[in-house]
Amino acid sequence: MNCCTSAETTALQETGNEPKVEIRAKCSQCAGASRYVTKKTMLLMLAPELFEKISDGQYYFCSNFDCGIVYFPEQQETTFYTNDLRVRVGTKEKQDPKPLCYCFGFDESDFRDEINQTGQTKILGRITELLKAGMCACETRNPSGACCLGDITKTVKRLQSERTPLGVKLC
Repeated sequence: MNCCTSAETTALQETGNEPKVEIRAKCSQCAGASRYVTKKTMLLMLAPELFEKISDGQYYFCSNFDCGIVYFPEQQETTFYTNDLRVRVGTKEKQDPKPLCYCFGFDESDFRDEINQTGQTKILGRITELLKAGMCACETRNPSGACCLGDITKTVKRLQSERTPLGVKLC
């Protein structure tokens, strides 16, 4: 099974030596939707000089677009922000490039360009085929530690609704 076939609604997750924990929590700053993230994902995403600041206990990924926090702990300890990561967090970026698919390197502009030219996208189908082939690595390549398909689908719908004939936005 690859990382994108597990159910997002699962109430518990077990990863390596880490305990079973609640997947969803409220962000310590914005009270927005958040989900459990493994320390392995954090170590792959954070700047190396911040590793020793990771405390014991559970950490969560804040998915709120307007919140600068990326990872926060269960207790009020060290919190990590977008500028603490080695990569751009697409769900929080306000300017291009906005990464969407960390496994296969697609960003929002790839989808936007194709939708503006043709009214649809074939990229999502290509990603789905690669996932079926077991090529997914979202657990370690995506800052959220989760599959990107939900974010991609929302973005595609938004881009299609924003599209006007010939891809020209009306003022």
